[in-house]
Amino acid sequence: MKNLKTVLGVGVLAVASFFSIAADHIDAPAVQGGTSDVTDFYAFQGENTDNLVFVANVQGLISPANTANASFDENVLIEFNIDNTGDNVEDLVIQAIPRDGKMYFFGPVVPSQTGLNSTIETSAAVGGLVDITTYGSSATVATNGGMSFFAGPRDDPFFMDFAQYSAIIGGTATGFNDPGVDTFAGSNVMSIVVEVPKSLIGGSGTINTWVESKTK
Repeated sequence: MKNLKTVLGVGVLAVASFFSIAADHIDAPAVQGGTSDVTDFYAFQGENTDNLVFVANVQGLISPANTANASFDENVLIEFNIDNTGDNVEDLVIQAIPRDGKMYFFGPVVPSQTGLNSTIETSAAVGGLVDITTYGSSATVATNGGMSFFAGPRDDPFFMDFAQYSAIIGGTATGFNDPGVDTFAGSNVMSIVVEVPKSLIGGSGTINTWVESKTK
């Protein structure tokens, strides 16, 4: 892993606080249809309330027929950014990058640099790795130092009725139906999940957190 160098940011989803969610399905021209497209970002308190969970989904709208052949791009780094001082600059990062069927995690760790450029923090004292779950298999979860890790294909959890949304925008409808039609039903994403003790993040109260995909 020591041969991993600097990568450049090409996509970002940003949200903050106790429970957060953001979605962006292949509507960013720079990454549309590519392996670095972040579709969703979730951050929430774990079932163990001493932990926080961060989830990044990439490569949206994968059909079941194509999911078995989908894979994480070894040239794409996913970086979870954590600001615990309120200045909107990352104080800690958790980095995830695939190699040879495994997802490697580094951090939480103070980054060598902030902003669009990143160095993969291979010397981080905390982190771990997990075998990437294959499509149709039970989820493989690894643990290390109080952290838990997962990487692999999952059903797209985001619900959006785009037909009704278009009708609202077009003036032919005034609101959404309950429950509506899930545009993403039956499609999959490549998902990266890390659960981390709050004690490794520091700060108190609200944190700001966002995720970036960065390519070499």
